[in-house]
Amino acid sequence: MGLGSYWGEVIEVLRQIIPIYDKVNFYISLGKAQNHRIRGITNRVLPGNQILDAGSGFGNMSKTAIKICQGDIKVTLYDPLVPMLKNTSTFLEKVPDMSCGVFEHIPFRDGQFDAVLCGYCLRDAINLRIAISEIHRVLKDGGRFVIVDLGKPDEAILRAGVSFYLKFVLPVIAFAVGGRLGLKFGTLYGTYKRWPQNKKLEGLLLERFSRVEFEKDMMGGAIMVAAFK
Repeated sequence: MGLGSYWGEVIEVLRQIIPIYDKVNFYISLGKAQNHRIRGITNRVLPGNQILDAGSGFGNMSKTAIKICQGDIKVTLYDPLVPMLKNTSTFLEKVPDMSCGVFEHIPFRDGQFDAVLCGYCLRDAINLRIAISEIHRVLKDGGRFVIVDLGKPDEAILRAGVSFYLKFVLPVIAFAVGGRLGLKFGTLYGTYKRWPQNKKLEGLLLERFSRVEFEKDMMGGAIMVAAFK
């Protein structure tokens, strides 16, 4: 499971949409993206924690965690796109540690982090099982893996509704907000097709983690997950 050979195309699109990335994401999430970040992070990231924001983009998950913990956390941003990392100064008052790479080869030692955050990015893993294994490896015992992302409902009728929105409605919204560049958000549907259903994702996490808290919103089309090592 994962993007496999589709990964290169997705990364190139992400590189191109950097100028409109956050603006379009706000609208295509129907304004709920930040609320979902808060729900995912609250009580999972604690003051004094050392955090890896994996697939960090501009650092929105980190910014949310910093606010919740009143600045008392240490953040490392990790993303495959250097231009994304270079833009974090726009969003974070203090530039954190940064590293560039993919989920499948995380360049940090075993048991280094109290929490790993993945906001709207785990779908972009090349190999989902390896990505989960690597994230588990760099977490301390008792550490938390927090995922905020699109969900793929287990119920067929709800799954069809979410798929219809992503395939047909989202491109219209993205074009209205971001112009012709917004049309490139259509690749998001390609990542969703390769994304496991909610119950399957929970099962994958339980292969490595001792406990999983799985919260859903928007008919299961949005998920906030915490996996505990």
